[in-house]
Amino acid sequence: MNDLSLLAARLRALAPSCGPVRLIAVDGHAGSGKSTFTSRLAAALGDAPVLHLDDLATHESFFTWVDRLREQVLEPLERGERARYAPYDWTARRFGTPRGLEPAPVVLIEGVGAGRRALRPRLARLLWMDLAAAESWERGRRRDGPALSDFWDGWTAAEAEHFSADPSRSHADALVRQLPVGYELLEGLGTGAGATHSVTDRERFAPSC
Repeated sequence: MNDLSLLAARLRALAPSCGPVRLIAVDGHAGSGKSTFTSRLAAALGDAPVLHLDDLATHESFFTWVDRLREQVLEPLERGERARYAPYDWTARRFGTPRGLEPAPVVLIEGVGAGRRALRPRLARLLWMDLAAAESWERGRRRDGPALSDFWDGWTAAEAEHFSADPSRSHADALVRQLPVGYELLEGLGTGAGATHSVTDRERFAPSC
């Protein structure tokens, strides 16, 4: 298990950004390791709720989920209420049974585009998984196998277009690099969401057990 307790403590100390919630975004290219890192960070935060943006995207619209996110998730959280959203079933190609998302002190939002322009005003912190697009996409293709090759062709084109028009990395508060063991956290390239705590030097988060 990776020891992310120091990062977790810093995130808890941030001012709320979305009603009573400290909304933390984990962005990066598809295949860059966002889901794994977010799962470990959520555990370090005492099982903080996680919203996966794959649950809001669809085959027909990879990145046009902003209105759905705002209405189903962000606005309820701003009111301190439990959010409810219908996750998309990528196999059945339809939205499934709604599930809840509690207005916990820290909520993680993970996925490509989590740090996009429309979301940044509500973020307490934006973290970017710092792995280049080509390497990330190759990892994703290996993970999913040749059966999803056509899907990846369409996805990479759409992702490149998205980040060209609405980049996240240049606004990140911190860059997260995966090491052979654990992670390294570097200062971000921009002020991002305007978090009050910044990374002043390289920090490494390695296994504690």
